[in-house]
Amino acid sequence: MAGSFQLIKKMEGRSVIISPSLLSADVLNMERDIEKIEKEVEWLHLDIMDGHFVPNLSYGPSLLKALRKRYPHKFIDVHIMVEPAEAFTEMFLAERPSLLTVHAEATPHIHRVLQSIRKDGTPCGVSINPGTPVEVLYPVLHMVDLVLIMSVNPGYGGQSFIPETLEKVSALAKWRTENKGDYLIQMDGGIGPDNTELVVRHGCDVVVAGSAIFGKPDPVAIIKEMRVNAERGRQIGEKRNL
Repeated sequence: MAGSFQLIKKMEGRSVIISPSLLSADVLNMERDIEKIEKEVEWLHLDIMDGHFVPNLSYGPSLLKALRKRYPHKFIDVHIMVEPAEAFTEMFLAERPSLLTVHAEATPHIHRVLQSIRKDGTPCGVSINPGTPVEVLYPVLHMVDLVLIMSVNPGYGGQSFIPETLEKVSALAKWRTENKGDYLIQMDGGIGPDNTELVVRHGCDVVVAGSAIFGKPDPVAIIKEMRVNAERGRQIGEKRNL
């Protein structure tokens, strides 16, 4: 599946992808919240939490199934924070996620889990928590379409951004250039208009935001502001790399 995201980015006509996190949407009015932003965003980000790997419970494959039925052509970006990861992949793959991301810390067999997702034909991603060194990812970067760097400790929305995680994004961007990698770099946690430029400047391609978007009087205006800031960050980052 490597290379598929370059086509996705070209089709969307965007240099940076905004992926609103449904964890922050109104659970009783999720369809309403999605429809407010649907025409403005490329992806929808779905967080799955098991109350074991992370200290919270959220959703399951039934929500993914409902989202796929309601939005058959939407790119649904699924991030499972569950342990062991291999016990959950099949049930989510059955509901046709556009991308399935698993945590490197959630299994002693991350290579095998990523293999199983790729064998299914679904683009795969790998994620790490703020306290995990980026070096643990290097042996599997050739296998993935996306790397998700958590910029908060996963489990709850509305947390403050951890700036030290930016070093991991820079390292992944450098590794990608030096090794001709073909993965997108995604960041999730504490991101909004104020720091979108910063994370993109360090090499982030996909920005996840939840509480910064949902629940605001004008979520579309927030997304547009983030997009402007992201483009500025991209241009600054490109100039630095010349």
